[in-house]
Amino acid sequence: MIEPHAPAPPGSPPPWAGPARLPVRPGTGRFLVLAGVFVCAACGLVYELELVALAAYLIGDSVTQASVVLSVMVFAMGLGSLVAKRLRPYAAAGFGAIEAVLALVGGLSALALYAVFAWTGDWGGMWASGPRCLLVAFSLTIGLLIGAEIPLLMELIQRIRRQDAGGAVADLFAADYVGALVGGLAFPFLLLPLLGQLTAALITGAVNAVAGGTLVLGLFRRDLTRRARWLLVIANITVLGVLASAAVLVDDFERAARHAVYGRDVRVALQTGLQEVVITGGTDGRPLDLFLDGRLRVSGRDERRYHEALVHPAMSGEHTRVLILGGGDGLALREVLRHPGVHRVDVVEADPEVVRLARRDPPLSALNGQAYDDDRVHVMTGDAFQWLRAAPRATYDVVLSDLPDPGITASTKLYSQEFYGLARRALTPTGRLAVHAGPVSSRPRVFWTVDTTLRAAGLRTARYSVRGTVTEVGVGRRDSGFTAGPDRSAGPTRAPDDWGFILAGRGDRPALRLGSGEGAPRLGTLTRAGLVADARAAEGTRVGGLAASTLVHPRYAG
Repeated sequence: MIEPHAPAPPGSPPPWAGPARLPVRPGTGRFLVLAGVFVCAACGLVYELELVALAAYLIGDSVTQASVVLSVMVFAMGLGSLVAKRLRPYAAAGFGAIEAVLALVGGLSALALYAVFAWTGDWGGMWASGPRCLLVAFSLTIGLLIGAEIPLLMELIQRIRRQDAGGAVADLFAADYVGALVGGLAFPFLLLPLLGQLTAALITGAVNAVAGGTLVLGLFRRDLTRRARWLLVIANITVLGVLASAAVLVDDFERAARHAVYGRDVRVALQTGLQEVVITGGTDGRPLDLFLDGRLRVSGRDERRYHEALVHPAMSGEHTRVLILGGGDGLALREVLRHPGVHRVDVVEADPEVVRLARRDPPLSALNGQAYDDDRVHVMTGDAFQWLRAAPRATYDVVLSDLPDPGITASTKLYSQEFYGLARRALTPTGRLAVHAGPVSSRPRVFWTVDTTLRAAGLRTARYSVRGTVTEVGVGRRDSGFTAGPDRSAGPTRAPDDWGFILAGRGDRPALRLGSGEGAPRLGTLTRAGLVADARAAEGTRVGGLAASTLVHPRYAG
């Protein structure tokens, strides 16, 4: 590498900041440096977004994860810029080495985080836990390396052609910010849907290594010693080899990681435009489990008890027209269609792939009783909030909110006062709204915040809960803020689970009743006496003094 020369006279630029010996004209060299800035900035932002997306998927609460990753990364960028001041005498070699390390760390970051999640499952607890520390460590390392780029690039671009500092900064930052824009748009609209999270990170790392290596070895090779050139060549070839090997093996890795997370009974695994959908079991007498983004949404062991509790208290009364928000698996729909007198059921589901599986996957279709084949059923694809805004007024006798847990950040708007106001508007004067409000025993504050929010929207409420069967932690927990865990066949711990529901109406407080008389469906384990007893138990968890959750002030903890 270049050794710094003896100190220069005061007021003159240091010897290592003299004109670079370029193989091209200065104007072309300057353009190539700015093009390198553009590519490296795009790659850097992809790394940031990849960490945010993967952390939100694996841990949940996307607001918290984005805040942690981005704040740590920006802080580290400042530190990286300070550290890079010492590398200015070796700007070309330093930049080449930094890009090689950044390509390796950024490219493998998603793979490493997913591996820790899959084989340890330890994403709960304090931020001191190992996997969460790994997330912070990656954010810190990538931020340091990205921050070190700018001072070195500034040095290189000034060595091509000296100009005032303001002009050089403007040119450099323009290329950097435009590159960040391209990377930020490419990640959600191109890389993620076409390549997936793991492959996208590996490809980005390869592009980063090629861009950094080509810029230094092609444009500034005369500023490097023979040894430095060979070291950079070997380093970049090694990085590309590691990334290429990982890309070749990524399908096998995903398969092994999926088995570690969901067990070896995975039957369907697909990435839709909105989420990852995994179905296990459902054949040879094994219970069917449906996971959405790693959270257990349907368990064949006890789904009937959950869906009976959600649907049947709300169906006690007029139920000619019914609206189901969510519930694309068709299981709530199955329970609705068991009631005589239902003329029309509208199902609003955000992910059409879930509905397609509910129609065509034989075990899931059998579980929902081929409910989608009924002519009374009409499916609308879209966001439940947006759909309710355009829904006709006073149309539905029953609205069922079978949506993800309110503690998940993406779902908080579907548990807001504004959302329930729209649902109230869609109800007939005697209509009823049933809401799945998360577990009562483990998260009473969330449950009672849902109740407060419904009442703030002008609805009268009745609260109740039902106990689910015990769930193996090693196999996964229902959508109550827990993710699927690794397959620990040797004595997994067990924990009870429950589901909290709120029945709301526009007029008087709705009564907790179940249908009776001729034609009323026969229920499994749900009885009115049990419903009333569980409602009393739910009242015992009451948390007072809570504020309603709104779009601009969500109150649910992630």
